[in-house]
Amino acid sequence: MKVKDCMCGEVCCVKPETNISEIAKLMEKNHIGCVPVCDNKDCIVGVITDRDIILRSVACDKDLKTTKASEIMTCNVCTCNENDEICDVEHKMSKNQIRRIPVVENNKVVGILTLGDLAQNTQEVGEKHVCNTIENICNCGGQAKNDY
Repeated sequence: MKVKDCMCGEVCCVKPETNISEIAKLMEKNHIGCVPVCDNKDCIVGVITDRDIILRSVACDKDLKTTKASEIMTCNVCTCNENDEICDVEHKMSKNQIRRIPVVENNKVVGILTLGDLAQNTQEVGEKHVCNTIENICNCGGQAKNDY
């Protein structure tokens, strides 16, 4: 199975200068926990998760209306392509302990693949495969590498 058969193709993105308050409202409105950050050419430069907002801004007493995405985003984003095989991407997600992976083409976001997407496609992907991926991502001994 290919990523394009499983991913969500509608992705909300923000710019590096977007403030954290706006990002949190966007997440709440769209019921999402991760937002890719894209530059003026729509190329991905980072991601912000709901957890990033809590740990890198709220817990640090940053002003949510003046703190920008670029100040708290995760850089060096792990991505995949829509034509990648799901099993390869599951391995990448497990290895990097990430719950969501942006799908890019020419460094531009065309979708996002989440653990939820994998879980909804267990019949095609394989229930045991999905369970192993989730276990590998969550089995971090309390020290997550990434959280997107």
